[in-house]
Amino acid sequence: MLTEKLKFIFGQFEHQGEFESYQELASGHINDTYLIKTKKKPHFVLQRINHGVFKDVPGLIENKVAVSKHIQEKLKNLSVKKQKRRVLAFAQTKSGESYYRDEEGNYWNLMYFIDKSVTHEIVDNDDIAYQGGRLLGQFLTLTSDFDASKLTEVIPKFHDMSFRYSQFEDALKIASNERLEKAKDYIKQVEDLKEEMHILQKLKESGAIKLRVTHNDTKISNALFNKKNKGLCLIDTDTVMPGIVHYDFGDAIRTICNTAAEDETNLDLVEFNVDYYKAYTKGFLKKMKSSLTPTELKYLPLAAKTMIFIMALRFLTDYLNNDIYYKTKYPEHNLDRAKNQFKLIQSFTEKINQL
Repeated sequence: MLTEKLKFIFGQFEHQGEFESYQELASGHINDTYLIKTKKKPHFVLQRINHGVFKDVPGLIENKVAVSKHIQEKLKNLSVKKQKRRVLAFAQTKSGESYYRDEEGNYWNLMYFIDKSVTHEIVDNDDIAYQGGRLLGQFLTLTSDFDASKLTEVIPKFHDMSFRYSQFEDALKIASNERLEKAKDYIKQVEDLKEEMHILQKLKESGAIKLRVTHNDTKISNALFNKKNKGLCLIDTDTVMPGIVHYDFGDAIRTICNTAAEDETNLDLVEFNVDYYKAYTKGFLKKMKSSLTPTELKYLPLAAKTMIFIMALRFLTDYLNNDIYYKTKYPEHNLDRAKNQFKLIQSFTEKINQL
């Protein structure tokens, strides 16, 4: 019975909580996450990390625990109560480990639940965008002196453009004539943009843009707010690893500034929202500008275009591969997703002077 199992695993960690009930949190697509309610607060979040997706789960968990401890040290001037609302805190097992491994080989970690907090699935006003930008800028600034080389690369080559192009070129070789024909206009766009889309990677490889601690999943639903919609902290730090600031900024802009859903087929509805871009960037720079180099600052707009493109490329590649990676609801689903992202690139390009 799941209740007894969760109660047992919860009991393997060092805390003062007494298990009362649980509630599954279904917002994630990879891990199993449960809110553990106790008879007396605090409550906790118990998570099973999917070791089928993540090959080095101990490294992943040590990453996020180490980064959280670093941020806690930076915020030690705050009261304990305030500090617990501004950074994720993890409980150790009774044997002093950061995770518990059950008899089936599953890895579990336990976080303190941040009470009276909310998340947003979408941005529907400038203030939410601004607060989201502040939270990312704050996270990157607080971790700017953390040695990123000490982190495990939990998803190798995640944002490596050369790797994504290599996957695309392999897909071209095996794609059916029918799919090649339907995708031909977008295949050409991928080829036309190849040089521009490698600029950030080349700057990273040359050392012109430094490696930092990056979050790597900066959609707005991973920003935590209080009841008055003031930003508290970033959550879901499973993908914390070495990267460049442009990955985080660009991916946040990609998800926040599309006026339509990611698979909207009416491309007339797909536009790049300049107001949200400006609000998010304003909040981001308020916390981050002093930590950015002139080169990093110069290429922030290109970061947005690059991260939109890399998703367009991944959707298109999967379509050419007969849909082996992303779940699809109909045969053209991945192609429609790719078209959507290419339209967003077009809208972004048309509005670049406003940015």
